[in-house]
Amino acid sequence: MKKIPMILQLALILFCIMAIPTAILTWYSGSQIIENSEAAIGESTLAGLNANRKLNENALANLAQDTSRLAATNIFEPIRSVDTYSELNSNYNNVSRSLSVFKELLNLNRRVDGVYSSYFHLDGSDYVISTDSSITKLEHYESLEWTTKALEGRRGISGVWVPRKLDSGVNVVSYVYPLNRLSSTTRGLIVVNMRESQIGDYLHATEVGDNNTMLLESDGKVISYNDKSLLLTDGFELPFLREMLTEEANEGYSFHELDGKRLVYAWSRSDVSGWWNVTWSSMDELMSKSRDMQGNIILLTGAIILLGTVLAVLLATWLSRPLRQLVQTIRAKSDLGVVNKNELAFLDLAFKRMQEEEESLFQLLQEREQDTRSLAVHHLLRGEITPRITEVFPEACYRIAVVSIDQYRRYVSNTNVETRSYHRYLLNTKYESLFPEGILARSVYHNDGCIVIVMNFSPDGYEHSGGQIHQALETIRDQSSELLGHSVTIGVSDLADTLEMVTQRLFEAMELIKQRIINGAGSIMYWQEEEENSRKYMDSESSERRILNFLDAGNLDGIIKELQLIRCQIGSEENISYDNIMFIYHQLIGATIKHLRENHIGTGRMIMGKGNIYSILAAMDTLDELEEYLHEFFREIVQSLDRSADDTNHGERIIQYLKGNYREEIVFEDMAKEIGISYSYMRKIVYEQTGKSMIDFVNQLRIEKAKELLLDTEFTIKQIAAEVGYFNVQSFNRFFRKYEGMPPSSYKSAKSKSS
Repeated sequence: MKKIPMILQLALILFCIMAIPTAILTWYSGSQIIENSEAAIGESTLAGLNANRKLNENALANLAQDTSRLAATNIFEPIRSVDTYSELNSNYNNVSRSLSVFKELLNLNRRVDGVYSSYFHLDGSDYVISTDSSITKLEHYESLEWTTKALEGRRGISGVWVPRKLDSGVNVVSYVYPLNRLSSTTRGLIVVNMRESQIGDYLHATEVGDNNTMLLESDGKVISYNDKSLLLTDGFELPFLREMLTEEANEGYSFHELDGKRLVYAWSRSDVSGWWNVTWSSMDELMSKSRDMQGNIILLTGAIILLGTVLAVLLATWLSRPLRQLVQTIRAKSDLGVVNKNELAFLDLAFKRMQEEEESLFQLLQEREQDTRSLAVHHLLRGEITPRITEVFPEACYRIAVVSIDQYRRYVSNTNVETRSYHRYLLNTKYESLFPEGILARSVYHNDGCIVIVMNFSPDGYEHSGGQIHQALETIRDQSSELLGHSVTIGVSDLADTLEMVTQRLFEAMELIKQRIINGAGSIMYWQEEEENSRKYMDSESSERRILNFLDAGNLDGIIKELQLIRCQIGSEENISYDNIMFIYHQLIGATIKHLRENHIGTGRMIMGKGNIYSILAAMDTLDELEEYLHEFFREIVQSLDRSADDTNHGERIIQYLKGNYREEIVFEDMAKEIGISYSYMRKIVYEQTGKSMIDFVNQLRIEKAKELLLDTEFTIKQIAAEVGYFNVQSFNRFFRKYEGMPPSSYKSAKSKSS
């Protein structure tokens, strides 16, 4: 960049200021167009699907109403006593009455488009009056056994809609309406066959372009579709349908990739019949206008950027003229030896050289003096006495103060390396200037958040300034807390009158810092010689046993009270050591983990993510932090043990309930309320207990019972299906094949041969 002329650099900067935001705006607006277009297409597709669904529902509802009105008339009354075909044809009156029924059925067909045929059958009679075969014997007409099966699950007095294929090969959706006491004194059955193709026309009424629309029963059976080979098959086997239609939403839309094409799917469920209406179409055709708009925006953006480039060059030439004239003047009056550089680089080097020549000598001397002094102090703290040290500390007496940052791990996690380095620089500078006259202080960073202050003074000077030193340390504590956002603890060693004793005094100050765990954060502590054997040892074995007993009982309050008792015992011991305190808590943690493992309770999940527990304890500054950490530690263990027990108890109740009620139609949401847990939690427990979903587990129980009935009884397939909880043979066959790989009849034959 330094070799590129300034005018070009300025032009490039102006270009980037204009072009980059413009390009980003173009990209964002284009993506928003696509995104909003997709959302609008999805909403439009769903709205069209609902319109088609309502059109189809209205047509079927009209046909059902016309059928019920016909049933309410007295047209069937004159022939209700005629049970045989021969009796019907035995006299003119009976024939005339039957023809009247025939005409009414024809009128019923004409009221709604797409009716293929309709017929009436009198209960117990051997004839059928139909629009496609007139009056004919029942034995010459299609079998009516399917109507009995269709009416098994009927509720109320209305009829039922049944998709099926006639013997003639025509696919229809039949409306089966039994005459009842409320509508007629005649006992019989009216069947109206609506062509499947007419329902398909209703479903495609508002569609534009290459769309696919499908009508399915609630269990997934295909009622209407363009591909007639898929009629009456399981539509859930088609891509994405099971995933979408088994969700809780009764309508919606989504986007999917299939064979490299992006498709929009929309689905809607009828509140009346429970049937699913599904449609899908290609997004490539629907999004063509949006993509054309996006391309036009890109072309317009390119033209704007090109024009902006020309303007940027002209503006850069005008703005850089004064600076170029200044460079020409400097080059004419001085020879800096700068070649192949642009104007900005030339001026930068010129000013840098002038500044370097002025400051380099002073800076070099100052840095050398400071580094030499700090290095000498570091050597002294390690016990290495260098010749330079007598110049740094001219007096005979020394005292060491260690300033330690409280909660240092939290401080490190909240600051970066550069900030911590800057803090050390400021603190070292402040500390050396806060001590009274007559006391020379040198400050260096030691390790792990500790700054060591070496105080050097004459014996006489120290005796008169003890109070001023304490005041200086209080100022150090307050200013450090304000700068760092953390309190600091200060440990002050005993007096040393030789350089060789400085290392020992550093040890004393560091030992005082450990007493922060008892005295609390933000303390200023002074070293005091202790009498021999004055340190007391405290044992907490009895407390450990009580805590483990409370843990087995799940008594968290008891554990917390016992931890408070340990805390009080530690606080009451005046001379207890830091090592003894850490041993007590380390021993408690170790005993707890050992106890859990001896009872075959996995500890990995309970302490996962906590890191090295013993290192965490060692990094804590006060008893308050230790106690708070242990409260949370034991709370998580007790909660984990409670969850494990609850899962086991709920799991046993759920499995027993399913095994006792699998023959019934179980409503899982009601089952969850009865047990007293949420539905999602119940699903999770069943999967963890059995490795299967609840639906799969119930179907597995049904199929296992069906296998026993197939081998041990002479029940028919239909009887066995009803016995194990399936409402129709088709569902039973489908699930049996899914779990056993063969239909029930083949399974029974195979087992009979093998036995």
